[in-house]
Amino acid sequence: MATKWNLDPTHSEITFKVKHMMISNVKGSFRNFNAEIEAEDDSFTNAKTTATIQTDSVFTNNTDRDNHLKSAEFFNAEAHPTITFESQALQDKITGNLTINGITHSITLEVDFGGINKDPWGNTKAGFSFEGKINRKDFGLNWNAALEAGGVMVSDEVKVAGELQFVKQA
Repeated sequence: MATKWNLDPTHSEITFKVKHMMISNVKGSFRNFNAEIEAEDDSFTNAKTTATIQTDSVFTNNTDRDNHLKSAEFFNAEAHPTITFESQALQDKITGNLTINGITHSITLEVDFGGINKDPWGNTKAGFSFEGKINRKDFGLNWNAALEAGGVMVSDEVKVAGELQFVKQA
């Protein structure tokens, strides 16, 4: 029988980084997301993972940029309020279906299993870190602007990362 693990959102984050103007990186995060794991055992080898991110929770510390990312030129948060990820196995890598802007592609992320421990209140917790890269154009996030000196405003490659902590359910 599978054990369910629910995300502990107060100890979790999902971030991204994209090259801006070909000279520096802009970092951002999503403030509202949820995830769960169903696992046969504490090795998580055949774990089923699902995650949902609210696209309108994107945060880059710049209101104008955040509003542009929520617009139809990027995430189209009104028409596509969520980003989803689903996988069937979790090991040193996780491969699953990522859906952004209504478009689904298989992606693979590197995973570091931090281990399992009990918190001071007796809750069993598991920690994971992940990182990887996606091509934003694969998901219809095509907006860009050419720069006078050459290059483009926003790179196609987006680095994604996360620190996730889960609570074992009884």
